[in-house]
Formats: sequence, C-alpha cells, structure tokens
Amino acid sequence: MKTTTTASAVTTKGRGDAAEDAALAHLERAGLRLVARNYRTPGRGGGEIDLIMRDPRDRTLVFVEVRQRSSGGHGGAAGSITAAKQRRIVFAARHYLARLREPPPCRFDVVLVEERITWLRAAFDAD
Repeated sequence: MKTTTTASAVTTKGRGDAAEDAALAHLERAGLRLVARNYRTPGRGGGEIDLIMRDPRDRTLVFVEVRQRSSGGHGGAAGSITAAKQRRIVFAARHYLARLREPPPCRFDVVLVEERITWLRAAFDAD
C-alpha cells in the first residue's frame, strides 16, 4: 500500500494549481472569460470542474478539465481522462446548469499541461 506524505501531497497540489493557472492564462489569452474555478458538487461521490469559462463569441459555457502529467507514461495527461472521470465532470456540469434560469449552450474542453499547453475543444460530450 502506497502512502502519501504531507510534503508530496503539497507538491502535487502545487503542481495542480500551477497547471490550472497556466491553463486559465492560456484560455484568457484566447478570449475566454472565467466564470468559476474549482466548482464542486455537494456531498460524496460528486464531481468537480476545474474551470468554468464563457466564450463571448457565441456565449457558450465551457467546462474545462485541466490535466497535468510530468511524464508521458500511461498515455500522458490525455490518458488520465477516463470515462468515469468524464461522467463525474458531466454530473457536476449538470448540477451547475440546474442552478441557471436559462442554461446556455455548453461544451466540455480539456487543457493538457505537459511540456506545452494543448487545448482540446469539445473533447467529449455529455452523452
């Protein structure tokens, strides 16, 4: 059984926060606007969305998953977005949209932060 020390947990969180910061800056440079960060559904077993952005060109609400991996093993950052992870993101997005009077069009993007930033628009859908 592998245990996580506090130092490695802090380092992992710090890397994750830095990846989210880099992804946010990349998306803002592309014209998207931040709506929410680290949106979580209440309770256990829910989902979390790293970034919720608005694309002002067509008013699309963009749910963004940020993935960072320091090595390309096991499919790299893209390979870490499993079907189960997608379901949790979709669950959280539906929870978020249920709060809105008139939900706008939306899509699910992924930003991979590896040696460079790769933005995958409409990387998966809610089906």
